[in-house]
Amino acid sequence: MSAPNRNVLWGRAIVDELARSGVESVVVSPGSRSTPLVTAVSEHDDLHVFSVLDERSAAYFALGRARRTGEVTPLICTSGTAAANYHPAVIEADRGRVPLLLLTADRPPELRDSGANQTVDQEKLYGDAARWYKDLPEPEADERKLRSLRTDVARALAAATGTPSGPVHLNCPFRKPLEPTPVPGDVPADLDPLAAAGRDGDRPFVTTTAGVPRLDHADLQRLAEALTVDRGLIVAGPADPPGVDPQAVTALAHATGFPIVADPLSGLRFGGHTRVTTTVGGYDGYLDPRVTDDWPAPEAILRIGASPTSKRLRKYLARVDAREFVVDPAGEWREAEFTASDLVVADPSRLAARLAEVVRGAGDADWRDRWAAADRTHREVVADATGDGVEPRSTSNRLQADDGAGGYFEGAILADVADLAPEPSTLVVSNSNPVRDADRFMAPTDAGYTVIGNRGASGIDGVVSTALGAGSATTDHLTLVIGDLAYYHDGNGLLSALRCGVEATIVLIQNDGGGIFHRLPIESFDPPFTESFRTPHGLDFEPTGELYDLDYTAVDDRASFRDAYADAVASDGTDVIDVRTDGEASQRTRERLVEETVAELTE
Repeated sequence: MSAPNRNVLWGRAIVDELARSGVESVVVSPGSRSTPLVTAVSEHDDLHVFSVLDERSAAYFALGRARRTGEVTPLICTSGTAAANYHPAVIEADRGRVPLLLLTADRPPELRDSGANQTVDQEKLYGDAARWYKDLPEPEADERKLRSLRTDVARALAAATGTPSGPVHLNCPFRKPLEPTPVPGDVPADLDPLAAAGRDGDRPFVTTTAGVPRLDHADLQRLAEALTVDRGLIVAGPADPPGVDPQAVTALAHATGFPIVADPLSGLRFGGHTRVTTTVGGYDGYLDPRVTDDWPAPEAILRIGASPTSKRLRKYLARVDAREFVVDPAGEWREAEFTASDLVVADPSRLAARLAEVVRGAGDADWRDRWAAADRTHREVVADATGDGVEPRSTSNRLQADDGAGGYFEGAILADVADLAPEPSTLVVSNSNPVRDADRFMAPTDAGYTVIGNRGASGIDGVVSTALGAGSATTDHLTLVIGDLAYYHDGNGLLSALRCGVEATIVLIQNDGGGIFHRLPIESFDPPFTESFRTPHGLDFEPTGELYDLDYTAVDDRASFRDAYADAVASDGTDVIDVRTDGEASQRTRERLVEETVAELTE
């Protein structure tokens, strides 16, 4: 590998190892100090380069892509605050176990702690959030250092996709010249080909073979015996990338006879398995003590994935007297009620498949029917209480809109998206109310949907960029459902739709502020509630359509939304459907529906 100077040689070696290790895309942001890396990815034929102007948006774009694929999309930025702008996404990637590789360019080491411009302390910048960190040596045409460099890149990718997956940080100092300017004598012509050009056959310099945590036979048998009970549950929380195997969990559900309590982000709420299992999704509307105190308690609970979105579900699991098994391949604790009795260190998909072969019990049919009936009652109450005569496409999604004084009910928006989205679709739901409404009002169906959200740290930052990053990784139709504050928060992320060639349907729930705070006791204290919590902004987001070349439509009733959504998914380009709602009225509707469901189930 010839190069005009040592920086170019160094950058090419790093990028060559990325490509050899299977990396297909890289996200870059403009800056001078990262020039050796950016030029290297730009000239590599096997890499697709996404250019995202703002580093914060870039990091979430890469996170969304990695969350959708389970594979690393590296990031490249210049020195200084550019690297600091990655930090929110790094936190989400850490808590959400999303693989990221951060390549932060840095100024020469002697400039640290010198007052030099654009020089900050980038060593271990992301603290414990990084799975692995290394401050790379300065570029040099030295054979041993080049072999070390290639090894570090291979190790970094392995750490990012290990157990648990997450962010890895390589800090890359460069001194001038940063451009491919020839420097005579900088790179010897007889440099060892192994160090300069890598291994023959386009193999990575180091291949990592990762084992999968699994139980030995005796422990598997003991767990199987504990799950051989009449009444049990499989509780699936938000899945870690690349997700859980639905077939394996379905086999376990059949072997145990347990219902699957499926979070919308679990990968189990939607798909063909819902036709042959008892899969429930309306539990947030009926797991109230007034209902469940009269139910027999489950005898065993098997939990996979992260902590469920639903607070009612989490509190129910804490109330019942059951042996509760938390399955986690990394052996980390992901149960904040602290009532779980067992931690099982194993890959959940493989564990489910193995358990399905040894569990001996069909469960109690009445127990399954109880859950299925409660879920059905929830759906019927919602349909009866909020019906407006508009016929949904799917009979399993009967939620209608409340077109009374409160206008279009926000929960109906999520149900309508689930009813009308084309197959296959990637659905991205923002935090705050959208993900909670998805949890309660998107009924399990056999639809080919992949639903994702940033539930690691559950912030509302970077949601637009996350969605567009996810959309860049698939040919699925992309729908983003987002609140107005989250849309405002990541408005500059909309530029990626143009620059990165991603098309989406963006459903903007516009209730003029933080509607989720109507759920909290602070609502009764005003001031400070309105100005400091609900924070009405009074903004009209229609100009974002012209600014970012989006098709922008505003609606305020269910029929208009359904028409607009159908038109959007059938058209090219990116559409924003601004759905005008009343946040307080929607919250009162959520509360009313719970009360009516409880009343039906306790008659």
